[in-house]
Amino acid sequence: MTTLLALAFLAVGITTVVALTKTLNGQIDKQLTAAATRAPKGYDNHKPKPAADSSGQGCSGQPDQDNWVLGQSIGTLNARLCDGQVTSASVLSEQGQTSPDLSDAYANLLAVPVDGRAHTIELCDQGAYRVVARQLDDGAVLITGLPLEETQETVLLLTIVVGAATVLVLGSVAIGGTVIVRRALRPLSRVAATATRVSQVRLDRGEVELPQRVDERDTDPRTEVGQVGAALNRMLDHVGEALEARHASETQVRQFVADASHELRTPLASIRGYAELSRRHDLPDDVAHLLGRMESEAHRMSGLVEDLLLLARLDAGRPLEYQPVDLSSLVVDAVSDAHAAGPRHGWRLDVAEEPVVVTGDRARLHQVVANLLANARTHTPEGTVVTVTVAPSGHEAELSVSDAGPGIPPELLPHIFERFARGDGSRSRTAGSTGLGLAIVQAVVTAHRGSVSVASEPGRTTFTVRLPLSAGPSALDQGSRSNHGPRFDREP
Repeated sequence: MTTLLALAFLAVGITTVVALTKTLNGQIDKQLTAAATRAPKGYDNHKPKPAADSSGQGCSGQPDQDNWVLGQSIGTLNARLCDGQVTSASVLSEQGQTSPDLSDAYANLLAVPVDGRAHTIELCDQGAYRVVARQLDDGAVLITGLPLEETQETVLLLTIVVGAATVLVLGSVAIGGTVIVRRALRPLSRVAATATRVSQVRLDRGEVELPQRVDERDTDPRTEVGQVGAALNRMLDHVGEALEARHASETQVRQFVADASHELRTPLASIRGYAELSRRHDLPDDVAHLLGRMESEAHRMSGLVEDLLLLARLDAGRPLEYQPVDLSSLVVDAVSDAHAAGPRHGWRLDVAEEPVVVTGDRARLHQVVANLLANARTHTPEGTVVTVTVAPSGHEAELSVSDAGPGIPPELLPHIFERFARGDGSRSRTAGSTGLGLAIVQAVVTAHRGSVSVASEPGRTTFTVRLPLSAGPSALDQGSRSNHGPRFDREP
């Protein structure tokens, strides 16, 4: 606003100064034309041209001083040029005709065009003059000029007044406008603060409450800010209702999954038991094969039920056991199990010399490592090298599982930690994949206030788990162990 107002004042000021300057110069030009037409006696156009040797009357002579200043006002410049030279030049003062030294201005006088029109020149110490030159009958050039000092002072005074008024008004507008605008937008700031507080609330999971609302004083429908505040309140009401409905639906689904998983454990255990018991008798080969397949599928379904039950418990926020866990030792055990399950893979283990201790549930953390190793074993061909690394990184423990397999398809990578997210190759029943392993990894790591990420390209896929290091003194006997168990470095 201040900038626009300053531009407007600048335009008005320039227009005013230019218009006043043109008006005053026009008045000076009229006076100058009148003064130039009042030719001194002895130079009247109706009189015959005097002889060249007449005293004071020829082109080379000097004019009569009494006739020279006749009818001229104070400050008028009179100059006479003959044959390209200034023969006389003076400025009329209050005491009468004077002859100040104008020799420094001769060059400017000689440069005045003899066209009968007004021009502006500098007359050295006398300042700026508006001059007009006309040709006399005797061949001389008469230059008449009027000073511009009063005109310039008037224009300067106007410029100062306009400039001072502009600065004063702009300062007042800037201060007053700032106060008014800030006061007018203060409700909008409160609306923005409410929106900011709402944006900081986690809305992706669990029961969410949105108690923040815009104050009633900021919801006046007669103002634009009030309309924004009222619209924000209506939007928050709708979002709150939607979140409540979503939470209720999720709670029902989780409860159903938990109940169903719990109820399925018993019949599945019975099926497995009866299948094992039946295979102890002498049975035809085809019947024994069918019972074996039944037992295998029952085992597979039991694993799926256990995974679903674990996810349901984690979603419900069931508390985990928190105690110091030596992540290095846990990884050694998990890699040992993976080596036994996948002897045709190459397993490499790289752990820090000192124990890497975190606080958490040892069984669940073991399941995280086991799922990552099983994922690498299941989805890479035999002979692939899998490298497991454990090391502290700042205030976190960093566990990474890398393999040199074909990599994860790019279209699957953004959904890799979603439940039942599986590539085409992983849907084989012989692979035993349920699509819940990595979802369990993320759920368990998140419950431990950690993070898990994946980076994949053909020839290298790396899963990285970061967990907070144990802050208190370790409950482990760090001096009772010189190494972390066997070191696997088996090439395929």
